[in-house]
Amino acid sequence: MKISIASDHAGFEQKQELRDYLKNAGHEVVDRGPDSDDRVDYPDFAALVAHDVADGAADYGVLVCGTGIGMAVAANKIHGIRAVNCITPQFAELAREHNNANVVTLSGRFVELQENKRILDAFLSTDFGGGRHEGRVAKIMALEN
Repeated sequence: MKISIASDHAGFEQKQELRDYLKNAGHEVVDRGPDSDDRVDYPDFAALVAHDVADGAADYGVLVCGTGIGMAVAANKIHGIRAVNCITPQFAELAREHNNANVVTLSGRFVELQENKRILDAFLSTDFGGGRHEGRVAKIMALEN
């Protein structure tokens, strides 16, 4: 699986750890930055990852900031993206199963690294449920028009 990942300064440390975790799990990972924990603007990095996913250059996106909230708001501005801020593995499972989420945003300040690893595992291993959820996802995507 090809995964695009990025952060802002608040999520930088966890982004580095999560990038390596994903690589060690056998995923192809594209690190879209930043390269240090110097202050940056999260929308710039959210857009890079969201475009990778929307354009088909990556299967999924992972974004890490202080809360994950700002990254989700920014990523969802890109056509074709369904970014979700997950704070538990169950949220990640439901986001994939019910909403066919394609970008997960994580909190680097309020969620421990080990929990974020579990969230990523759940997100990446859960399939979209289809069925009754297909029409709802279609309605969500129609809102972009």
